[in-house]
Amino acid sequence: MQTPQNTVLRDIVLIGGGHSHVGVLKNFGMNPEPGVRLTLICTDTHTPYSGMLPGYISGHYSYDDVHIDLGRLAAFAGARLLRDEVTGIDRDAKRVICRHRPPVAYDVASINIGSTPQLAQVPGASAYAVPVKPIRQFNERWLGLLARVRSHPGTTTIAVVGGGAGGVEMVLSMQYRLRNELKAMGRNPDELQFHLFTSSTELLPTHPAWVRSKFVQVLAERGITVNHNAAVQLVSEGGLLASNGRALMTDEILWVTQAGGAGWLETTGLELDERGFIKVNDCLQTLTDPAIFAAGDIACMVSRPLEKAGVFAVRQGKPLADNLRRSTRGERLRAYRAQRHWLSLISTGDQYAVASRGPFGLAGEWVWRWKDSIDRTFMQRFSQFDAMPATPSRQAAPRLQLTPEESLQAISAIAMRCGGCGAKVGAGVLSRALGALKPVERDDVLIGLHSPDDAAIVRVPPGKAMVHTVDFFRSFVDDPYLFGKVAANHALGDIFAMGGEAQSATAIVTVPPGLEAKVEDLLLQMMTGAIEVLNEAGCALVGGHTGEGQELALGFAINGLVDEDMHQVMRKGGMQPGDALILTKPIGTGTLFAAQPRLMAKGRWIDAALKSMVQSNRIGAQILQAHGATACTDLTGFGLLGHLVEMTRPSGVDANINLSALPVLDGAEECVAAGVLSSLQPANVRLRRALRNQEEFASHPRYPLLFDPQTAGGLLASVPPDKVDDCIAALHASGYDQACVIGAILPQGEVLEPIHLSAR
Repeated sequence: MQTPQNTVLRDIVLIGGGHSHVGVLKNFGMNPEPGVRLTLICTDTHTPYSGMLPGYISGHYSYDDVHIDLGRLAAFAGARLLRDEVTGIDRDAKRVICRHRPPVAYDVASINIGSTPQLAQVPGASAYAVPVKPIRQFNERWLGLLARVRSHPGTTTIAVVGGGAGGVEMVLSMQYRLRNELKAMGRNPDELQFHLFTSSTELLPTHPAWVRSKFVQVLAERGITVNHNAAVQLVSEGGLLASNGRALMTDEILWVTQAGGAGWLETTGLELDERGFIKVNDCLQTLTDPAIFAAGDIACMVSRPLEKAGVFAVRQGKPLADNLRRSTRGERLRAYRAQRHWLSLISTGDQYAVASRGPFGLAGEWVWRWKDSIDRTFMQRFSQFDAMPATPSRQAAPRLQLTPEESLQAISAIAMRCGGCGAKVGAGVLSRALGALKPVERDDVLIGLHSPDDAAIVRVPPGKAMVHTVDFFRSFVDDPYLFGKVAANHALGDIFAMGGEAQSATAIVTVPPGLEAKVEDLLLQMMTGAIEVLNEAGCALVGGHTGEGQELALGFAINGLVDEDMHQVMRKGGMQPGDALILTKPIGTGTLFAAQPRLMAKGRWIDAALKSMVQSNRIGAQILQAHGATACTDLTGFGLLGHLVEMTRPSGVDANINLSALPVLDGAEECVAAGVLSSLQPANVRLRRALRNQEEFASHPRYPLLFDPQTAGGLLASVPPDKVDDCIAALHASGYDQACVIGAILPQGEVLEPIHLSAR
């Protein structure tokens, strides 16, 4: 057997997807650290680049132009991307606390979450103002504001609070974009009125006098009213009150000031400044805890407080990556030296910009083109990747600082492992990981997971018959918690497709060998995700087997219950001519997850696919059953065509598929068009002989997706024509948003091919 390529000995956890952390990811992708696993915890898959955000608001850039795809970047770096919100850090246990998943263990952690608007300090601001920060969440807020302004009749008054560079750029960019929007709608752009509020006596107080005077001139030419010495003290529905006594009736208020640290940082015990930012030394290491670093806006360097500017966050990426490596090795850290003067480029919304460095300044359209070139070059660093480094045949020797006990465990993990029962995971690791799991309690489970016996005992209730199924596959995602959810959902699909109730499950697990603490955490993460799905289905986890293997893999043997008389059982062979063919979920998981390791899938495509895969088929099966489904199956490895053939042949019918009606996951068509196919696709393509007129439609963009293998796919069912509309409406109401009719069942023809294609 082969040894693992990179046994995990140390965990570096990055909290937040800010500019410094994208630099760390790129750095580790270019130069992986043997023995170190990198994990990014972030609420969003796409993080905006602050330097291009005003251009996006102005309409000069698309969403993808200004957002870094953390999914692709993490894949390049070989890092795990965990989508969740961090709510705290347990420094004693070295765990990052998340809102929706088990705590994530770390050896070294870094925080790069940007700043958070302190709206609570101003009465009414939290309820009625739109904060710009954190910028990673800004897009949704901006699109909502844009929609409201478009639909607002008559005069619209917009106030921007904040007289720094961010506030000035924001008001100019918004004005430029919104005036163009109204012009395009045939409305008078002068319906828009803009006001800028600043608590200072002047705008851009940290910039040279020449720059300040230039923007005073631009704002006056644009007709934007500037309110000086006007700290906003009260915000209400429809207005605000400033400290200079100015009251203004407003339709929209944008907040670009008074940012501070996230509230949860106060619970960590880390030393913070008066605004809630984390105090760090010159090595970007927190003053309180040497295992925790911070960078970007959230960090406050005690030796030299820096302006909250993106240029510093970007420049901190490389020294932060270097010190994270050094920390895991036990080496001396290196100081980050911030530049005394830096280039500042501020746009005016209309492809004109002002540049300054120290006391010097320049302005013009050519400056905007210069800024545009700099920004696009920066973004290319995180969207265009060199070829992935070849996987070494032998693991490079880690240079990490390990305890004597960890060193022995590491040697054991990398060395040749025993087979047979010697490959089982240690009892201590297993008991600690599984001890935290709480399977749903059922009266018919007599002996279950936490009993010391050799096997579980379940009772078959009177009048019920058993349904058995088993599924098992290796991990295809880097998040063990999500993998556990998908694996459990996939295994339960067969039970639900037959109209059964899930009763009990036994797990089959393989985990790569490693340090006991790493194996324990991996098991806990994965099985927590799985048991959440099983419990929601009322299915009790009653036991299983856990052993070592080359790769992480998970499966379940599921027992289900159906009525003994079999009247409610949905089988594959009951299709009737005239039935409508319904699919409850979109297809395309095979090609998307084949594209992901090649860095050809966008992060949001993978997010949407995973969201579909963790959606249970339980309610969908109940709806189909209630609407008289004559046949049903769940889509898995054989793909849509393979499973449809399994239904038409025993039913003695033909079927027509409308290719244009197929619900498809975002990005799936792009991936198959690029020639990215699942490794199982060639085997599935052999079933094309079941197609009667494939030559006519082989060039259709969705044709390859007929053969795409699915994981935790939707339900494919035939429903009587008089029940179809009500069935689809019920599915939509229950969250199966893309459920639709994809074809019809026909009488069996005289030729052997049972499937017809159309694309009306």
